[in-house]
Amino acid sequence: MEAELTALAASGATTLVGLMASDAWTQVRGRLARFFARGGEAGPVDAELELSRQELSAAGAADDVEAEWRARLRRTLRADPAAADELRLLLAELDPAASRGTTVTVHNIIGGGVQHGPVIQGQNFGAVTFHAPGSVPPRVIPAAAPEPPPDGAGTGR
Repeated sequence: MEAELTALAASGATTLVGLMASDAWTQVRGRLARFFARGGEAGPVDAELELSRQELSAAGAADDVEAEWRARLRRTLRADPAAADELRLLLAELDPAASRGTTVTVHNIIGGGVQHGPVIQGQNFGAVTFHAPGSVPPRVIPAAAPEPPPDGAGTGR
């Protein structure tokens, strides 16, 4: 359970720092402050969040800010295990990646010997053309000439 809470805290801190650097920050800061305040006064937490956002502009401070909020999230989750569900819901709502839809994990295996050309693994490909050394270009079949219309059709007779 500890590993799960640690992973959730890390994910939350990454999302939080990403939001600090986005235009959405002004809209979500209050919700995050209320989460951290856990029913208490959100004002001091709100001020800490804003200070962290200002620190992000300092060179190399992003890692420090993220580590600070990751530790704070871990403490919050340890003190109140019910906060984990609340944090998951909040992250699902606020995480920009979540708004893009579901993610898909693809597991591809290439087998059967030596591959003598490019191998592409992934999802949703379209119009990909490769000309590898030694490859044989596809045979182009010329289009057939259109058939003439039946007797007298289309001639105006």
